[in-house]
Parts: sequence; structure tokens; C-alpha cells
Amino acid sequence: MEYKRIKLKNADDYVFLDPSVFEHLEEHEHYGRIGLLDNLRRHSSGCAVFQKTHKQENGNYKIETIYLHKLVAETFLSEHKSAEMNLVGALNGNKLDCRLSNLVYRSRAWASRQRKTTSKSGYMGVYKENKRFRAVISHEGKSIHLGMFDTPEEAAKAYNEKSWELYGHMGKQNDLS
Repeated sequence: MEYKRIKLKNADDYVFLDPSVFEHLEEHEHYGRIGLLDNLRRHSSGCAVFQKTHKQENGNYKIETIYLHKLVAETFLSEHKSAEMNLVGALNGNKLDCRLSNLVYRSRAWASRQRKTTSKSGYMGVYKENKRFRAVISHEGKSIHLGMFDTPEEAAKAYNEKSWELYGHMGKQNDLS
């Protein structure tokens, strides 16, 4: 698929956009005037952001902040937004990939399930207890014990299976490759 690459100002990374989105943003009166596409930076969260301070007539300053993935979704995918599904995420995990096929509205719970694990085992829902590994998943505010396993990979597999059963494609999956 064809896409446009835009170099970030503060990193050796690129944003990816569909040609039609790139053209829309380039030709938009306000975004063109402020140089949106020429002044994108990598935010500490990993996404592309535009920030500029404007002096107002009263002498105060106002900071204009535009998160590119949110702008693209609100402009081109707004029919998919709902009261529950109102956060924009990247299907492939790359927050700089702002192509329409990669952006999706999701719920706070779905977004939470997609965060990287902080477990010492290296797997979501897997915790070492003595010499074995416990698999646990949360559902509707309750922890579900999935069993004790000899290896973290076995526990992660059990977690993945239950996550798929409970959440389908919106569930977190541990990488077992």
C-alpha cells in the first residue's frame, strides 16, 4: 500500500499517512498556516504531536497541542467513535503509523489491556510463585485464576487463550514467538 512518510523533528523516526490524509492536512488552511506536517515531534508517549505557543492579544500565551493520530481519526473515522469506544489506538502498536487502516477507536478497558506488561516474568498475567508460574486474567473487575504452570510460556499461553475467549480481537495477547 502506498503511504507518505514524514520525518519527525526531534527523532530519527517517521510518521506514516495515507496520501489522501497527507493532502488534506497539507491543504487545510489552519494546518498549512501553522506548518503542522513540518513541525511534528515524537511525544514522550510515543505518538506524533504538534505544539506551538501563541501570544494572545491580551498578552497571555496559549499552547496549541495537536496529537496527529487523534486529529486523523476525528477527521476521517468519526463515524466509528461512540461513548464507549472513544480512545484512538494503533492496531499494530506503532503510534506513529497514522494510516487509516491502522487507527481504531477503542474503549478505555481495551486500551488498558493493550499496555505493555510490567510483570517480572515478561508476560501479561503471569507471575512467579516459588518455582512455578501463576496465570491470572481480569474480567468485569474480578481476577480469574487460570492455573499454575511449570514455565512462564505455558502460563502465558493459558492467559492468551482465556483473553481470546473473553475479549476476542480486543484482548491482550502475549508474544510467544
